[in-house]
Amino acid sequence: MHRRQLILSGIAATTAGSALTACASGPRAPADPNYPISSDNTAPAYTSDELIAAGSRELGIAAEAIGGAIERIFADNGDRPTAYIAGEEASGAIGVGLRYGVGALHMKDFSASKEVFWQGISIGWDVGGNGSRVFTLVYGLNHPDMIYRRFPGVEGTAYFVGGVGVNYQQADGIILAPIRTGVGLRLGANVGTMSYSRQRNYLPL
Repeated sequence: MHRRQLILSGIAATTAGSALTACASGPRAPADPNYPISSDNTAPAYTSDELIAAGSRELGIAAEAIGGAIERIFADNGDRPTAYIAGEEASGAIGVGLRYGVGALHMKDFSASKEVFWQGISIGWDVGGNGSRVFTLVYGLNHPDMIYRRFPGVEGTAYFVGGVGVNYQQADGIILAPIRTGVGLRLGANVGTMSYSRQRNYLPL
């Protein structure tokens, strides 16, 4: 009987010790993501005048030419962009298209721009090749690191305004509206995806 009491006492002590250890350590917090999934803070937005001036300078075209495209994008989205990307890219397609680019991401509340690369693939009826300068309006971006992800193209949104091409990409509430101009401009009606990254990736996915 005495031995049974000792065994039960030992089990009780072990159980209590485990409970205390569990309480002390607590549940383990999940690892932080590589970029913020969402933000309660809204980044300051750009006005159309600011973007027209920047786009005209970056693309090397008249303010009137890019102004029509930016006004159309503003009307489509009913809001103001929180960032823009200025860069250049090369692309080509014969049914299946590839596109590679590099640029700088600008946000009002960050004094320094961030380098960004993009690479993508598309399937559609567009044929041709080009080297383009690109000026991309970015909606819903509250932190620079949120840009580094894959953005599917939005089907049926490609159009020309004032001699420049515009289309849309969207993911997780972030909308990109690239404005392209260049020799051999290729837009096409296609469905594809574009990945934005911190370094050059030669695989388009």
